[in-house]
Amino acid sequence: MEAFIEVNLVGLIMDQVSKSPVMVLKARDEKKVIPIWIGMSEANAIAMELENVCSPRPMTHDLLRNIMRDLEAILAKVIITDIVENTYYAELHIEKNGQERVIDCRPSDAVALALKNHAKIFVSRQVLETSVLADVFCNCLTGEERIDRWFESLSDDDFGGIEQ
Repeated sequence: MEAFIEVNLVGLIMDQVSKSPVMVLKARDEKKVIPIWIGMSEANAIAMELENVCSPRPMTHDLLRNIMRDLEAILAKVIITDIVENTYYAELHIEKNGQERVIDCRPSDAVALALKNHAKIFVSRQVLETSVLADVFCNCLTGEERIDRWFESLSDDDFGGIEQ
């Protein structure tokens, strides 16, 4: 069994109860989705990248991308490694001169950097299997067509609070 599963970011939504942004990841070869509640700043950075909006000055994730570029380091991949008491953990896998460094980070920062660096995003099999909310989302959204219909049904109000 594969230890890590490649995922794609399929969207950002706003949790109407907590008024917090949620990034939704979907396993590429499976029907399961993983919702992860994130901060507003990270959601803004992700939304700006998804919409190809550049800020006039470098934001935090732009700064990190620029530092890695200037140091000739490459973000090889990011992995969401664990979930403990509803807190997700992630790693940046950065390569330079054939050596890989692994740096602990929040999943939202990892995804924002992956998008900015065109790096692949993975989750551990354990995260995919133990995310209780993934099962809830999955039961509501079975099949690609239903997921697409669900995202198409969302209005601008569902994304409220994420300013660009």
